[in-house]
Amino acid sequence: MTDPRRVWLALGSNLGDRVARLQEAVAALRAGGVAVDRTSSIYETPPWGGIEQPDYLNAVVAGTTDLSPYRLLALCKSIEAAAGRDFRAPRNSARPIDVDILLIDGETFSAPDLEVPHAAMHQRAFVLVPLAEVAPGLVHPQIGSSVTQLLQALDEGERAGVRLYARPEWIALD
Repeated sequence: MTDPRRVWLALGSNLGDRVARLQEAVAALRAGGVAVDRTSSIYETPPWGGIEQPDYLNAVVAGTTDLSPYRLLALCKSIEAAAGRDFRAPRNSARPIDVDILLIDGETFSAPDLEVPHAAMHQRAFVLVPLAEVAPGLVHPQIGSSVTQLLQALDEGERAGVRLYARPEWIALD
């Protein structure tokens, strides 16, 4: 365990009851040691990566945890496994839930199985739009630009594919 730090996580689902999957993931994060205190709206987005599949619902949550980066990754993977994610499926395949570590305050980390900040977050509107909602001034520690600046740098067509689905009230933050 480490000192509590702020974390930002991306959630995505495109199989089953997508909103329920997002809600279940937040509950599991809380039960696993992440004190989630901010959630973005939910956004519907086309699939990314060239595989034909249903649209995704995406959101970002923020909170604090004293879990190490690897323990946080293990929690994310256990949530995905419990929801029935097939880890043998091709990359960018449809999934009941995806939980990605975007940023951990004060951490940069690079290993074959974990990269913090998330390696491609600055290229994906489906991550940056909800992240900008909860942390617009947050600065990417390697690029040096704020989330808002990263979002503005994306192609307009990429941003246009991100459609509001539900306001932040989709989950209670007690």
